[in-house]
Amino acid sequence: MDYNIQDKQVHIVNLAVCASLKAFGEYSNKNLTCRRDIVAAIRTKLRPYLQEIAEREYAETCMGNVRDKIIKLVLALDKTPGVEDLVTEVVTGDCGMTLHEQSPYGVVLAIYPATNPCATMINNVIGMLAAGNSVISIPNPRCMETSLFLSEKINEAVREVSGIDNLVITLPEVRGELVTEIINHPDISLVVATGGRKMMSQVLYSPKRVIAGGPANPVAIVDETADLPKAAKDIVDGASFDNNIMCISEKCIVAVESILPEFVKHLEQNGVYYIDNEQEMLQITRTVLNHDMKMVRKMEGKNAMDILREAGICPNRDIRLVVVRTFEKHPLVLEECLMPVVPLVAAADFEEALATAMFAEQGYRHTAMLHSQRIDRLNRAAKMMKTTLFIKNGSSLAGIGLDGEEKAGFTIANVTGEGLATARDFACKRSCTLTSGFSIR
Repeated sequence: MDYNIQDKQVHIVNLAVCASLKAFGEYSNKNLTCRRDIVAAIRTKLRPYLQEIAEREYAETCMGNVRDKIIKLVLALDKTPGVEDLVTEVVTGDCGMTLHEQSPYGVVLAIYPATNPCATMINNVIGMLAAGNSVISIPNPRCMETSLFLSEKINEAVREVSGIDNLVITLPEVRGELVTEIINHPDISLVVATGGRKMMSQVLYSPKRVIAGGPANPVAIVDETADLPKAAKDIVDGASFDNNIMCISEKCIVAVESILPEFVKHLEQNGVYYIDNEQEMLQITRTVLNHDMKMVRKMEGKNAMDILREAGICPNRDIRLVVVRTFEKHPLVLEECLMPVVPLVAAADFEEALATAMFAEQGYRHTAMLHSQRIDRLNRAAKMMKTTLFIKNGSSLAGIGLDGEEKAGFTIANVTGEGLATARDFACKRSCTLTSGFSIR
């Protein structure tokens, strides 16, 4: 039967949702042990393929680098919480007992970004299946083939353990009309999305429960009490990781003026090319920003050496990160550039640095870092900036569990407030009340 464009769109959506509903029905009859076994099987199944997945993702997206993508995939596989993240609370009294349980939503729709498509899929799928849901994934168009390959391997693991097919479905095409159709489908119970302003507008208009991770412009503050060698290393590690395409990576530095000479020295020792002259600042700005002062897409996710060469700058050593001395309202400060080019703004003191950082972060409430030995400043900045992730004396990477104590999370729900979304966020709350069976009156 031939379908016109609209009929084909509805057909694809209905086919996916019906298959996912059927899988959810089968999954609902399984116990928690089955969920644990499925999560363990996914970890075992995917581990031999991580190198291949990283290489495929890099080849398809042309962003970042394979080494760091492998690190992200390992992090998602090993540190994403499973069934243990679901906590049941009990309230008892003279009249009986109430259990506050976490139960599945049903069919969950997951929308992935181009920057971390495979790590986010692994992270979300483990959490969503641990919560008892079935999953329909909308891959980013820039990583379609790799996402389908990853989804196939996940389903093989699920099938081998439980015999259930289609517990994780990845749509083979992505069009705006199709996305709108499935977001508003009556049998979709939860929408989980990471993306920019356009994607946030689309999902937040949905009548469904939504978990949303939106725009970001993470800023790192360095005051005069900071351990400068460590601060410099942490910032470079975070801002250069996967060529700065992650939403949490340091996109701007605000440092107290008095420490700049020594701080810059430590930055350079960690592979930074520091720009503090007008000519090179103009060269790098014209390379990474277009006439509308927006990011030049062809430079997105490129490495620092390629960007410098494109700008006509030829350093005599290997460079991991470009840091550009500039001013508070410069476009480099306000535009989130997904590349290893980071502006540095000097401030007279901590108060001015905090105010500048809040201006640069632009109220996205996503991620911020502070390097300081003053506990009062660490606490005050966290309260003032109100970011979803606030890292004290560490790299941005610690905020998602890399070299830190946090659990792994790749959906940072700054828009809807869940923070690092894990299994407990992909489950709805249910109160089960048991009475004593007799009246006390």
